[in-house]
Amino acid sequence: MKLKVYNVALLFFISLFSAVAQSNQIKVVDAETQQPISSVEVYTKGGDIVGMTNDSGTISLSSLKKDKKYRLVFFEYNYKTLELDILSNIDTNITVKMQPLGDVLSEVVLSYKKKQAFGLTTLKSVEGTHIYAGKKSEVVLLDQDLGNKATNNARQIYAKVAGLNIYDSNDGGLQLSIGGRGLDPNRTANFNTRQNDYDISADVLGYPESYYTPPTEGLEQIQVIRGAASLQYGTQFGGLINFVTKKPNPKKQLEITNRSTIGSFDLFTNFTSVSGTTGKLSYYGYYNYKQGDSFRPNSGFDSKNVFAHLGYEFNDNTKIEAEFTHLNYLAQQAGGVSDVQFLEDPRQSYRTRNWFAVDWNLFNVKLIHEFSDHVNATLSFFALDASRKAIGFRTNPLDENANIFEVDSDEVDEFGNFDFERDLLVGTFQNFGAEARVITKYTLKEQPAVLLLGAKFYKADNTAQQGPGSKGIDADFSFRTNEFPAYPNQNKFEYPNMNISFFGENIFNITDHLSITPGFRFEYIKTESQGSFLNRANLQGSNPVISFIPDNNQLERNFILLGVGVSYKPEPYFETYFNFSQNYRSVTFSDIRTVNPSFAVDPNIQDETGFTADLGVRGTLDKTISYDVNVFSLLYDNRIGQVFTTEPPFRAQWVRGNIGKALIVGLESLVQWNIKESFFEEYDNLKLDVFSNLALTTSEYSSSIRASVDGNKVEFIPEINLKTGVSFGYKNLLTSIQYSYLSEQFTDATNSEYDPNNGDRVDGAIPAYDIFDFSASYTFTKNIKLELGVNNFLNNSYFTRRATGYPGPGIIPSAPRNWYTTLQFTF
Repeated sequence: MKLKVYNVALLFFISLFSAVAQSNQIKVVDAETQQPISSVEVYTKGGDIVGMTNDSGTISLSSLKKDKKYRLVFFEYNYKTLELDILSNIDTNITVKMQPLGDVLSEVVLSYKKKQAFGLTTLKSVEGTHIYAGKKSEVVLLDQDLGNKATNNARQIYAKVAGLNIYDSNDGGLQLSIGGRGLDPNRTANFNTRQNDYDISADVLGYPESYYTPPTEGLEQIQVIRGAASLQYGTQFGGLINFVTKKPNPKKQLEITNRSTIGSFDLFTNFTSVSGTTGKLSYYGYYNYKQGDSFRPNSGFDSKNVFAHLGYEFNDNTKIEAEFTHLNYLAQQAGGVSDVQFLEDPRQSYRTRNWFAVDWNLFNVKLIHEFSDHVNATLSFFALDASRKAIGFRTNPLDENANIFEVDSDEVDEFGNFDFERDLLVGTFQNFGAEARVITKYTLKEQPAVLLLGAKFYKADNTAQQGPGSKGIDADFSFRTNEFPAYPNQNKFEYPNMNISFFGENIFNITDHLSITPGFRFEYIKTESQGSFLNRANLQGSNPVISFIPDNNQLERNFILLGVGVSYKPEPYFETYFNFSQNYRSVTFSDIRTVNPSFAVDPNIQDETGFTADLGVRGTLDKTISYDVNVFSLLYDNRIGQVFTTEPPFRAQWVRGNIGKALIVGLESLVQWNIKESFFEEYDNLKLDVFSNLALTTSEYSSSIRASVDGNKVEFIPEINLKTGVSFGYKNLLTSIQYSYLSEQFTDATNSEYDPNNGDRVDGAIPAYDIFDFSASYTFTKNIKLELGVNNFLNNSYFTRRATGYPGPGIIPSAPRNWYTTLQFTF
């Protein structure tokens, strides 16, 4: 195995310093200012991607065959689309001038122009130092669709991403919780989450939950790449979610945008950004403040988020970027309710003392260098210094210790005073790492080919402590072990983790229309635990003994994941793609050692393994219909889930552990129809289009280690997941209506049914639900814009989550009808 690692490393560094001297390229500039234009997408008339211009406005033609005539198409949102005939050869050096659209177009027309951008909802085969050929990819272009961006309303933002299962959040969008294909949505833990291509979760291996979600108002796009992304980004089953922030304005030294939002439940948010470029220095930054009370008592949030980006271009080939992100928020949590309580009144809350706090600090420095027209490289250094704290009760909804009536701070509970402690969990996360990528374009048997090689180092030093907190009702996150000696720390651990990986992919263009992209990822993972946990068995009986069990473990593993992608594009309007990738998910010590009164953890719990496969077709028809339809299969071996068991050593309780093998298959489809282009082409100031996003999924447990699970459905999978909508606009008025429907889904492997008479348990299914959302915007001038909307305007009562721990346990109700309005100024 060591020899293989050295060979991979040697190949990586050989590729890093390889360069080809060809210089055929095109430079794209603004026809009025003569300034270079970056991010211009260049295609052949046949629809094949040539690439995108860099910050100096240039693009290499090395991927084109020499001495062959091409008609190239140049596209950029703010410029008129340009077509140009060229003869590709070694001496090609052309300057192309693009005409700006100007200010004469209305918001509707400009938005429509962007919509025609050659299927921009899919990532191209090669972008920067990344390969996406043959992969299932989706791109959310945030300036094109309406929705409640102030609160990161995921139901609207991800409406066109097929098959996502979303936990509706009531905390102003501070956390994103999405899954899909049977993945638990909780804090998006089954995806690799990144911001501008660097990790932002707590710990990629030891604790992959995302407590930080960038504000949608500061994003340009969100990239979602499914299972095959594991080869470039990690081992996870879900794939990648990459939040791409807005870029510095290249035409102004200073641009200021201010967005203020008010809404239901005392919602107030403010987003202020600054952007500009002066000489070789560019910058973008924002400050985002959020506060609100939610729709239930004992809930509310206060958040502050700062982001800063600096870029410096040394020359046309070399650039450095530095970024810093800070998030701090405090939220009171209303807790879970039983099924009976939910039917009585989903707005009620019986918990007054549950609080949650997050402090997140992200750092990144990235070096971007173009060795030649054929070799590009990036080197990224990243770090995280963060913490999460939770205090409160996690007993069942009707347990007496949790059944506290609503009181003011100077009142007492039903027992006369607050004389019992709360459960406190504190986790700290300090990690750092580096990732290097090199992409090389070369020719193989007169066909262009692309090689990507990369390496990543990741080191984490995390801590976790659980024990007695204060007996008050405020957000006090201090441990009170001395005050409550009969209730000592449940556990106290350090988790040093290390990960070293090498990865690579290569696009082989077999013909002008067929490409095959094999890939690999080598992983070395070392996880450790250093600490002890409370021996709860000694607390039983009339003479409890407080004792702790040391738990110092070290686990090392190394393995290779393989995958392949295939793309066949015989016509510009049609592509069929296939990809297959092995996946892996490690069990974390922190998951095992957290004490939860709602369930126990099987001490024999093991890692999950499996694979993901996609087969689909996508394309556009005459710029009026775009489509992406695929079937997928996902296999989990040793899938982790929850079952109710009476088998020793457990005593009639819910247990989290390995359930067995789970197979998930389904159909995902996204179809968009531009009705305006079909029937009203001559009306430039009109916009009218519809979309349908449908996922049909079935699943089954087999070879289960527990007889009660064999043949059951897999949890977190609605068999029908539909989102559809219509958008209408005239001149500067834009409107949209969206409909969402999800069928019933189970929340545990035993397939516990929904029981409206359930008054004391936290298990059960999530019933089917449907929701309508309305959004609108009006642009008064170039600098002033008004947005408004009503979410869940039929006021349906529903929920998307049953929590076994914080912020539950029990049902977490989703928001009733609510409104928002946003006023935006740009200077």
